[in-house]
Amino acid sequence: MKILVTGYTGQLGYDVVQEGTKRGFEMVGIGSNDVDITSEESVSAYISNLNPDALIHCAAYTAVDKAEDDRETVWNVNVNGTKYLAEAAKSVNAKFMYISTDYVFDGKGETPFIESDKTNPIGYYGLTKLNGEKAVLELLEQAYIVRISWVFGRNGNNFVNTMLRLAEARDELNVVGDQYGSPTYTFDLARLLIDMIQTDRYGVYHASNEGFCSWAEFATEVFKQADKQVKVHAIATEDYPTRAVRPKNSRMSKQKLIENGFNPLPSWQGALSHYLKDLS
Repeated sequence: MKILVTGYTGQLGYDVVQEGTKRGFEMVGIGSNDVDITSEESVSAYISNLNPDALIHCAAYTAVDKAEDDRETVWNVNVNGTKYLAEAAKSVNAKFMYISTDYVFDGKGETPFIESDKTNPIGYYGLTKLNGEKAVLELLEQAYIVRISWVFGRNGNNFVNTMLRLAEARDELNVVGDQYGSPTYTFDLARLLIDMIQTDRYGVYHASNEGFCSWAEFATEVFKQADKQVKVHAIATEDYPTRAVRPKNSRMSKQKLIENGFNPLPSWQGALSHYLKDLS
């Protein structure tokens, strides 16, 4: 099986290529320097030449705050790029998987969102990712859409790395304590995505490590496991203003994964432990 992975220079794309290679698949990872996904001609020519059996689309414009002001670029990458890739995949009869986000929801309430819940993004990044989902579903009768949240992995910047860096200079930190979700370790997620792409169990899924926490609780656990003496003060979202509004409730139900016979990911605490060992 030949699998094309976009976003290879990012955290998830990198781990997906590593995982697929370990399992003996022919993995082709591309970044923005290899193919400009906002160019329909470039995408079409590349994919018709490569002729993959499957395409896992991890590439995205993910700078949530910058997205509010850089709207044309975000739309070109997250919507048009996704559409061109889906069209090209369809032309060579390749399976298509689109990585989406918890930001397609408005973050209201406290119960975990299920896959069929009404989407209502509150920021421009979320709006473009939702329109990417729509583009895929309009073009392809069968596709996988996998919504993820709070990603951390070896190949890039993430919350865990930021906390560890801050711990070198600070012994107290203010961290938002009223936004809740599930951290997602790309090593664990990559294994699930490679499991999925081998099946015909298409549809919209939520995938993250098991359990929920706030950012402040996540930070506290990072310092505990890394043996750093840093006191975390949980603060309100309103006390840490950002250009883009963040959803307060990013809890997502993973019931559909289980119903379709996929193994849920390990607990986020266990995933963090694995990641910290990997870093050291």
